[in-house]
Amino acid sequence: MATNTESKPRPRARKWQEETRLGLVRRARRINRELADLYPDAHCELNFTSPFELLIATVLSAQTTDKRVNQTTPQLFAEYPGPEDLAAANPEDLEAILKPLGFFRSKTKSVMGLSKALVERFDGEVPGRLKDLVTLPGVGRKTANVVLGNAFGVPGITVDTHFGRLARRFAWTTSDDPVKVEQDVADLIPRKEWTILSHRMIWHGRRVCHSQRPACGACAIAHLCPSYGEGPTDAKTAATLVRDRSFA
Repeated sequence: MATNTESKPRPRARKWQEETRLGLVRRARRINRELADLYPDAHCELNFTSPFELLIATVLSAQTTDKRVNQTTPQLFAEYPGPEDLAAANPEDLEAILKPLGFFRSKTKSVMGLSKALVERFDGEVPGRLKDLVTLPGVGRKTANVVLGNAFGVPGITVDTHFGRLARRFAWTTSDDPVKVEQDVADLIPRKEWTILSHRMIWHGRRVCHSQRPACGACAIAHLCPSYGEGPTDAKTAATLVRDRSFA
């Protein structure tokens, strides 16, 4: 009986096992360049018009999709345009707006608490420093780097599930710890590229390099990937797995 080996992981080629540090740096930067060619329009897929809106949208995006957040925030920010408004919101009214996002009760508490902290500690302004942002309730390094990179122009690496998965598949890191992943990648890629690299990696993870059955046979950077073969390598099969625009 024939077996299908297309989706089984393949052993890494010897060239990857013997890669030098210099070779790793060069390969990482080449992947970044090729991702730039693949996704010239890569950007933050959360809609926002201010640092406050991006901060709130990023917090709300936990365990849901960017698309759903973008469908919810227009009403949210129309009724609560600033941290003072959100901090003073009626929880039941806010829950009704956030219900489509799931976990709406905890998210209501999170954004109200976050807004209250902004008002009380930062005069209602979103701080532009990592060390300040991470002191806010519900704000970790990932959220802080999203805000810094996209609202303030401060380079930052956003290690979400997609970024971490691709960084490990590219053998840029072996760690599951987001902070260690961030540090490992920062040592490979120039600082000025950190924010846009994050978008490129997330876009590629959403569209091609999925957690289950990555589209290896349709991946334009497969020749640079030590994990080639974790998904189908047949071009026709892999093409069916590619998502043109997934907000997963």
